[in-house]
Amino acid sequence: MTTTTPIQDVSETALMVAVWRAHENDHPKPLYRDPFALKLAGERGKQIAAQFPKSRMRFSCWMMAIRTRIIDELIEHAAGNGVDTVLNLGAGLDTRPYRLNLPKDLLWIEVDYPNIIELKESRLAGESPACKLARIPCNLTDPEARQALLSDLAGEAKRGLVLAEGVIPYLTETDVGALADELRSQAAFRYWIVDYFSPYVRHYNQRETKKLRMENAPFQFDPKDYFGFFAEHGWRSKEVHWLQDAARRFGRPAPAFVRYWYLLRGIFMSKESRKEMRNSMAYILFERDSINTSSVTH
Repeated sequence: MTTTTPIQDVSETALMVAVWRAHENDHPKPLYRDPFALKLAGERGKQIAAQFPKSRMRFSCWMMAIRTRIIDELIEHAAGNGVDTVLNLGAGLDTRPYRLNLPKDLLWIEVDYPNIIELKESRLAGESPACKLARIPCNLTDPEARQALLSDLAGEAKRGLVLAEGVIPYLTETDVGALADELRSQAAFRYWIVDYFSPYVRHYNQRETKKLRMENAPFQFDPKDYFGFFAEHGWRSKEVHWLQDAARRFGRPAPAFVRYWYLLRGIFMSKESRKEMRNSMAYILFERDSINTSSVTH
């Protein structure tokens, strides 16, 4: 394992994720294919991925395959049921406009740091998306820029879905709360897809961050009550897709060493702790709550 190429900032996690996503192309029964992932990741992405132990790499590639397939299905279902705009916040090197079967009149808007937008424009030059596609550079942690952006984009959509894949964990609770309020204030944004990580995973990530030299991209969002947090800001869970349940549905169990590790840890845990460990990661489809009630189902 090399430790000479630590992640410099949050935007570089997109390169790492693209490498993980590309591994699915070599699987005998892939859950998706992404012919653009390695081209987007480039040599820098490969350098970043090389710093991880092989076991962590196997787990990350498995997790990314399940996560990608879950969100692919959510997007395709939404696009086939009236959603006319997808706003991809912190889009990174996502390639769904190119590889999914999307309506030609769907508007897909990608928002990210200027350097990511420039890299993507350069490396995907000449490729044709399946739908209408726009890219906008914006720092989502800049309140004024974010508010102006969302206000402008709300006029583009009648029935919009917001995607924030792999974004929320890196924001502070203040930033997430402000973003939730701003999205809810725009009636055009009906749905919102975000990641869920249990306290168990968030605390594990904090321990691993320094070991893997990812101090420049730490997880920051750590609410005491995840679902309650979003409910307070006017978003209720419509669908919860647990990673382990989806993996079973896809016929893609976790790597053997992960299953054995969970089994051994579970022997010494309470029933409640085992449940938390099992339900440690999910992908949530939130729905805008017009009456802003604090009740959620999960």
